[in-house]
Amino acid sequence: MFKFAKYLADYGSVVNIAKNTIRSVSKSASDTSSLAAVSNDTDEPIDIPNPYQKERSICILCKHNIVPDYKNVRLLSQFQSPYTGRIYGRHITGLCKTKQAEVETAITRAQACALMPTYHKDIDFIKDPKLFNPEKPIRPHKY
Repeated sequence: MFKFAKYLADYGSVVNIAKNTIRSVSKSASDTSSLAAVSNDTDEPIDIPNPYQKERSICILCKHNIVPDYKNVRLLSQFQSPYTGRIYGRHITGLCKTKQAEVETAITRAQACALMPTYHKDIDFIKDPKLFNPEKPIRPHKY
């Protein structure tokens, strides 16, 4: 309490004290704003690519601009299981939605025309190079 009385005696009244503190606060605020303006210019974030972002995979048929046709049995047999004759899903083949639908309709059409067997893969196409590995799907399946 004694320090406040001494301070009051030095600077006069409470009104003068309030004016002095307001001036000092406004001076310090203007000093910090100029510092903030300088620091914002030098401390802007750098635009860099995301290092954890995966590369966008492109469907193999879209990449080579191939349209699946029911008469192209060699291509369609790549998307059929050699043991059961089932059509592999998108998560295994890595095809886009439209190409997968086109492949499925072409395979069923070829099977209906008796160009492809329904319960197994044709023996002539078993040693063809693989477009994908059915044991390691491209996208994990939800089950």
